[in-house]
Amino acid sequence: MRLFRYLLIAVSIFGTHATAMSEEHDRLHLASLEWAPYVSQLMPDEGLVSAIVKAAAKESQLPVTISYFPWSRAVQAGLDEEDFAGYFPAFYLKEREKTCYFSNSLGNSTVGFASLKDAHFDWQNLLDLHAYKIGLVHDYANGEAFDALVKKHVLRTDSAPSDISNLRKLLAGRVDVIVIDKNVLRQLLITDSSLGKEKQNIIFHPKELTNFTMHICFQRNPRGLRLQKAFNAGLNSVKIKQFENQYFAQLPAVNVPGSVPGNVAH
Repeated sequence: MRLFRYLLIAVSIFGTHATAMSEEHDRLHLASLEWAPYVSQLMPDEGLVSAIVKAAAKESQLPVTISYFPWSRAVQAGLDEEDFAGYFPAFYLKEREKTCYFSNSLGNSTVGFASLKDAHFDWQNLLDLHAYKIGLVHDYANGEAFDALVKKHVLRTDSAPSDISNLRKLLAGRVDVIVIDKNVLRQLLITDSSLGKEKQNIIFHPKELTNFTMHICFQRNPRGLRLQKAFNAGLNSVKIKQFENQYFAQLPAVNVPGSVPGNVAH
């Protein structure tokens, strides 16, 4: 009888310990980078995509912690380190399915061209871009077809360390157009006072260069799969487009300096 009692106590202690371990692991510790307005310590609620992640995780009762690194380090930590559940925002690429479990979409990154109004810039296919000097951010992915032309030096390009540097080059006439994410441009035009009044002359061309969906890349293991499923269940309750519009509506009321992210090819 005494042995049976000891066994019950041991099972009870083990069960409590296992539950505590499970609760400890069922949290979203995610690696990311400074990439306003999507993820940034300088933005309200740590950025638009961070806010979406937090809203979805709250629905699934998952606590969220975000750690910031240069992009290559964020990917390595998110995929390989036991303390992390994954990394974000990762662009969906077919080959990445071999290394992680993708969450459902957290929204889109629409990449295109910004120019000055009086430049009357227009394009319909990539061959039309030969006539322009194009500002790029070093190591950013801008679509396979475009990136292939850049790599072959078919297009005239000028590299900069950040989007804000490219915008300053555009205003100074050092480049004809720049490649930029539509929401990054939107945020910088609202919040970055260093661009001066001339920023009102910057426009985004309606024809997009490429469009990426953004996701959490969960570690490819049983815990990662469990967290992916739990997170996706919560994400189903978040109306992303409505969330995005509400997020940008608050930006004029806050003073957010333009961030300079680490090199990134999402």
